[in-house]
Amino acid sequence: MSNFRINGIQHLGIAVQDMDASLKYYRKFFGLDIPFFDSVAAAPLMDIYTRNKTITKRASMVLNLQGGCAVEVIRPTSFEPVKASFEPKLGDLGIFIAQVKSKDLKNSHLFCQKENALGLSEMHTLPNGNETFYLKDSDGLMFQFVKGDHWFTNNKHHSGGIKGCSIGVSDIDTSLKLYSDILGYDKVVYDETGVFNDWKGLPGGEERYRRVLLTPSQNPGGGFAKIQGQTAIELIQALDRKPRWIFQDRIWADTGFVHLGFDVRGMTALGEQLETYGFGFTCDSNDALDMGNTKVHCTYIDDPDQTWIEMIEVYKVPIVEKWGLFLNVEKRDPAKPFPDLMLKALKFSRIKD
Repeated sequence: MSNFRINGIQHLGIAVQDMDASLKYYRKFFGLDIPFFDSVAAAPLMDIYTRNKTITKRASMVLNLQGGCAVEVIRPTSFEPVKASFEPKLGDLGIFIAQVKSKDLKNSHLFCQKENALGLSEMHTLPNGNETFYLKDSDGLMFQFVKGDHWFTNNKHHSGGIKGCSIGVSDIDTSLKLYSDILGYDKVVYDETGVFNDWKGLPGGEERYRRVLLTPSQNPGGGFAKIQGQTAIELIQALDRKPRWIFQDRIWADTGFVHLGFDVRGMTALGEQLETYGFGFTCDSNDALDMGNTKVHCTYIDDPDQTWIEMIEVYKVPIVEKWGLFLNVEKRDPAKPFPDLMLKALKFSRIKD
């Protein structure tokens, strides 16, 4: 038995131009209204990704208590973030689409239609037969609504949080050595090649691709497993052109999907294992980082195409911060979820517009 465990996706990092506007947009369309922290701090850990210059940024971690993974919304405060100098297309290297889970796709689409969601597509069918549709946020970043099967609570919002993401890679078989063999997304939902109807109208959607949707065969673990539920990663390989890196000539915290975060236990042992596979830590906080009243140990690795992946070992999380309720999780069973009552208490932190 290994001395570490990768519990699955914890959050998706999104760097934005207007923090408050984006948080409001995400609350409205994705139900991400439970904040864990919202603080401004220097980010020396990220120097390797910010041209060896320490930046400062505001960061807010938000969750949809109905189900799904969290989003870390980031806005630099020491510089003005820039968008890509070109229009990223499907298959370009990096995180291109965030997947949001829905209870009822038709209901979600109707809601987005009525509320004038940006860049809203028609309903389409995925290679596995499930329905889907796409929209954009205020920065032009692509989101995809997909079917969600696991729900923790019901607050009447049409959607859940993040289910996964689509990542452009130069060679899927090479990338599988990380995402499948190491990170544990080893169950293939579909592996299809061609021109895809659901991508019609998306940048590059008329071209040929290979796309592989992966889920983990291992059950979700960690304290928030009951909320996060099943997650997925889709790998996309462009076949008609050489892909470009989405963050070409830019740095971490410039506008875009900046990283994919995984909840882990046993960071030291995990680092040793990753090193043997050629994916050693590029940066390591080495100890607990303080983000308000949240304490975590953070490291990063790069996938074969430079997509930034964060590993997070949580030590202390707020349950109801305004009441001074916090949970120290260092000595908990890493596979054991938090009690329902404790998780449901998070509703008292909900932000209402």
